[in-house]
Amino acid sequence: MNYVLIIGAKSDIAKATAREYAKNGYDLYLAARNSSELEAFANDITVRIQRTVKLVELDILDYKSHQTLYDNLEEKPLGVISAIGYLGEQEKAQSDFTEAQQIMATNYTGVVSLFNIIANDFEDRRSGFMVGISSVAGDRGRKNNYIYGSAKAALTAYLSGLRNRLYDAQVHVMTVKPGFVATKMTEGMDLPEKLTAQPEEVAEDIYKAQQKNKNVLYTKWMWRWVMMMIKMIPEWKFKGMSL
Repeated sequence: MNYVLIIGAKSDIAKATAREYAKNGYDLYLAARNSSELEAFANDITVRIQRTVKLVELDILDYKSHQTLYDNLEEKPLGVISAIGYLGEQEKAQSDFTEAQQIMATNYTGVVSLFNIIANDFEDRRSGFMVGISSVAGDRGRKNNYIYGSAKAALTAYLSGLRNRLYDAQVHVMTVKPGFVATKMTEGMDLPEKLTAQPEEVAEDIYKAQQKNKNVLYTKWMWRWVMMMIKMIPEWKFKGMSL
């Protein structure tokens, strides 16, 4: 069997990505908190696509449990995809550090904890792929989501370093930077249609880019150029803008 481990598996992007990999012949470990809620989804993949799907209980903030979780996998995965994400509330996080801490720990620290464990195994095996879903929000801090953005920026830097470290071990690391995506997390937001992807589009982009060993994926593709322009704005000008 050829398993892919998807963490944060209850998100819309994670589910779409799980279906994409299953359609292309991979078996799945779906890891999430209260993973039993994924039983109907897992059964649907098993029946419709005829791939093996196993559910794994994961609390991304319970760092001490991560090594045991990975050790207990019956068969080690060929690859791992992190779809962990928590947008949180920027205004609340500015005055309530508990909220800020949850945003940072969920989007960065927890992923690093588990990815470090998996990276060590892949490095020893000299094979595997690791995909981390970051965000264009990490490319430049903006006042409406800079705590979330800072956590994603940290994740982007981590993945870059991990990619550098694991290159000689033939382990590929890919950073995914979605822009706007129509998911439960963005429900209620007024998103521009032309810049907004559906989860299925993101999943297809992830699969194709990973198979081609791409290093960094912007999805939709135009976000690479949008963010390039935003990063070129000088700080003296940018600080007074609302983007």
